[in-house]
Amino acid sequence: MASREPARPNIILVLTDDQGPWALGCAGNQEIQTPTLDALAGSGTRLENFFCASPVCSPARASLLTGQIPSRHGVHDYLFGHEVGPSAPDYLAGQLTFTDLLAAAGYRLGLSGKWHLGANDRPRAGFVHWYAHEGGSSPYYGAPMYRHGQRETVPGYLSDALAADALSFVAAEMDRPEPFYLSLHFTAPHSPWRGQHPEEFTARYTGCAFESCPQGPLHPWTPLDLSGRPLGGESDTWAALIGYFAAVTAMDAALGRVLAKLADHGLRESTLVVFSSDNGFNAGQHGVWGKGNGTFPQNMYDSSVKVPAIISQPGRIGVGVCSDLLSAYDLGATVLELAGVPHQALERGPGRSFADLLTPRRDSPDPSQPAERSRVIVFDEYGPVRMIRTCGWKYVHRYPDGPHELYDLASDPDEADNLASTGRHRATVAWLREELDVWFRRHADPARDGSGLPVIGTGQRARVGDGAAFQGPLWLRTAGDQSPTTQP
Repeated sequence: MASREPARPNIILVLTDDQGPWALGCAGNQEIQTPTLDALAGSGTRLENFFCASPVCSPARASLLTGQIPSRHGVHDYLFGHEVGPSAPDYLAGQLTFTDLLAAAGYRLGLSGKWHLGANDRPRAGFVHWYAHEGGSSPYYGAPMYRHGQRETVPGYLSDALAADALSFVAAEMDRPEPFYLSLHFTAPHSPWRGQHPEEFTARYTGCAFESCPQGPLHPWTPLDLSGRPLGGESDTWAALIGYFAAVTAMDAALGRVLAKLADHGLRESTLVVFSSDNGFNAGQHGVWGKGNGTFPQNMYDSSVKVPAIISQPGRIGVGVCSDLLSAYDLGATVLELAGVPHQALERGPGRSFADLLTPRRDSPDPSQPAERSRVIVFDEYGPVRMIRTCGWKYVHRYPDGPHELYDLASDPDEADNLASTGRHRATVAWLREELDVWFRRHADPARDGSGLPVIGTGQRARVGDGAAFQGPLWLRTAGDQSPTTQP
């Protein structure tokens, strides 16, 4: 009846889409309703400084699976080319993923939801269940899905359909002795928002003030069309916020049904539940609607690169909040170690297991407390834009010639005062630039290095090296009619 052994647990990886680090009740947002996730955090460890490897969907997901950075695995932007059918490329072909190692260790694997790494209709190695979204996003009603290569149209609301499919996979695994792994990948709360979500959830937010999402002036790097309208922005921000918040709450309710079923079958203590999002999101923060490509040049604000993250297995994972700086490239090795599967192969890149931060220390005066270890630096990239983030500083470098950014996070947590051109911080910039260069030289593949690629946040249609892989500009100018390469 699936795994009953806590040391060899069943695993459910819940991944949302475009959920900002602020869009979680247990993270301090008093407006958004996430009772399932709040309870999950109360039964495990919430990671308050967890970062995606790139602030856009496909490269972030590829890094999570492989433990490698975009400049190694070669997925640098969201994918929008041929994603299903015989001609659709598999962008992770030939690359080791943590799911490969779980399958080799005897786990039975299932996917319910978004894959978005090419060849979305074809089950990957070890997956005995494959219910995948056709592309990267769609309307929430009538969504196109593929079940083991056959196209289906979802008759109802997508988040509910994904939860129902996940429940069917878990039910089918109940009579088998092997442990199972499930990727439950919601498309929520990705756009579209207005008119896309059940009244049961939108009604909860019609009177919301949305103080957690202040709407300021447009960011000066907001791409505009000739008429001055933002490309990718929201003309009715109030309606968009209602839809965004409703999407999160509807997803939370759907996930609650899955976790309740585990508890009903006595599997909660032998099931590791990992929750996160592919990348962050700005719903007005910094004057941006979107993620890393919500501006041009692409941005690396914390609201874009940080994501909510919770890891829970009652009786095994410590209860509390972990403040260490951790990245999605660390997650695969961590899941493997917690599953009792050798994880060293996922640590050949920058990723390192942080399982010891999650499990209680036997020698601690308080055995409920996890081990203490300082993780103080993370890195991000989005094409020619790279970031190094310490506990106190953030430096963003843009190849070939800027603009660069430096933020003193201790005094300026909102990243409002760029100090990169300030003379008194020249030594800090030099130090962080050197750390950034050394790290990327160590982990990048020169043939796939994003620093010299024309990645501008408008999509990737082919593998690096296969002709015109990246789409050209979709905009004509930026807010204020200023050149984006000369912005401060």
